[in-house]
Amino acid sequence: MEINDLAQPSAPALDPAALAALMAHVRGPVLLPGDDGYDAERSGFQLARRHRPAVIVGARCAEDVVAAVRFARDQGLPVAVQATGHGLSAATEGGLLISTRRMAGVRVDAAAGTARVEAGVVWGQVVEAAAPHGLAPLNGSSPGVGVISYTLGGGVGVLARTYGFAADLVRSVDLVTADARLRQVTADADPELFRALLGGGHGLGVVTAMEFGLVPVARLYGGQLVFGGEQLDEAVAAYLRWTETVPDELTSSLALIAYPDLPQLPEPLRGRYLAQIRIAYTGSAEEGERLVAPLRAVGPRVSDDLREMPYAESHTIHRDPSDPHAYDGDNALLSGLDAAALRRVAALTGPAAPTMCVVQLNHLGGALATGGATAGTVGHRDARYALRVLSPLATTEDGSGSDDTALAPVRALHAEALAAVAPWRLGRSVNFLFGPHGDRPDAADVARSVHDTDAHHRLTGLKACHDPANLFRFHPAAAPAPAAVPV
Repeated sequence: MEINDLAQPSAPALDPAALAALMAHVRGPVLLPGDDGYDAERSGFQLARRHRPAVIVGARCAEDVVAAVRFARDQGLPVAVQATGHGLSAATEGGLLISTRRMAGVRVDAAAGTARVEAGVVWGQVVEAAAPHGLAPLNGSSPGVGVISYTLGGGVGVLARTYGFAADLVRSVDLVTADARLRQVTADADPELFRALLGGGHGLGVVTAMEFGLVPVARLYGGQLVFGGEQLDEAVAAYLRWTETVPDELTSSLALIAYPDLPQLPEPLRGRYLAQIRIAYTGSAEEGERLVAPLRAVGPRVSDDLREMPYAESHTIHRDPSDPHAYDGDNALLSGLDAAALRRVAALTGPAAPTMCVVQLNHLGGALATGGATAGTVGHRDARYALRVLSPLATTEDGSGSDDTALAPVRALHAEALAAVAPWRLGRSVNFLFGPHGDRPDAADVARSVHDTDAHHRLTGLKACHDPANLFRFHPAAAPAPAAVPV
């Protein structure tokens, strides 16, 4: 496409000379609507929503990001960022999209016990690079999730109760701010901005690289215990009792899933309602066997693959889907929970539900509650559980996104399920907010639910200081103010 060929009616009037200069300056591709590769570049793992930017910069280096931000600032374009698109909630219409997936460098310093990653790196790359040194990152359950966005939201991972949030081990952040300046943010150089980035950093700039600590974990005892729906009530009660007893070295979650009867699903899952208990224990296999005995006492299992494994196989514990798909979801951070309430959630979201739901209860506490040396702004550290409800969505025939008419009943079902745990609700986790919750009537409450009042006010002030024109756009639910300054 020629630079002047901007026939798209929704495209803003871009300065052709400035666009030509941008194309000449950056190493990565610059794509406009209609260009080959535009549709692929704007698409991510989340298929319910796709960005529709006026310009895409496929950044290959930090200098490309600086040039893109300067162009957007000068042209008055809002900026969105995407690496993998797992957490895509609100799609950008117009504006400039910076795609960081080409920035895939990983460097492990085994002697220092650290890793430095570029903006497009996914967790599987870091696990693979650290494993030969007997080290592990505080990665999430899916190897395909992007490191940066996950960590900026806090990051509750496989080793969460033992070592805390991924944000707790961050040493430095390379950040392009709204003035198109690349700066290295550390606890010493800029403690307020550093703290804000770790748990509240979406929307304060574009992160081009991050350095964080690794932990000395080479192997795990872990896997899944899976119970059939007929044992669900007892499995739920046993799991909640059990979480009151386990040490911090054991991180776990409970998933309740009514699988559809589809031929592409494995036979043991097809058409079944299952309770899956996922285990990751850093102690010995012998002690792990002793710790899980109360769960096995629930009764016969559909499957039981608990075993000692190299940490490089930790992604097999949760078995998250690897293929892009459309979904929407919400969550609640809880001070506690009882079995009756969780059974109510199961009744609402199980086989009789009007739409398929995936319910996951993460056991929190341990190192998550105590915080790290960074003292970031991760909200509600005192939560004991995180309850997540997610539903797949159908996509439109042209593949442009989900059918919005189907979203209202899904949201209503999720709200009803989360209402069952209202007595214990502390707030929300920004990592597990899927979908544009800022378009809801309670958007201001959604925004405030992510952080406590003091953190909310600090983030508002930092956003006003570093991005007064609101150049960087993010999920409105993570904003420190409901209609002005998304973070």
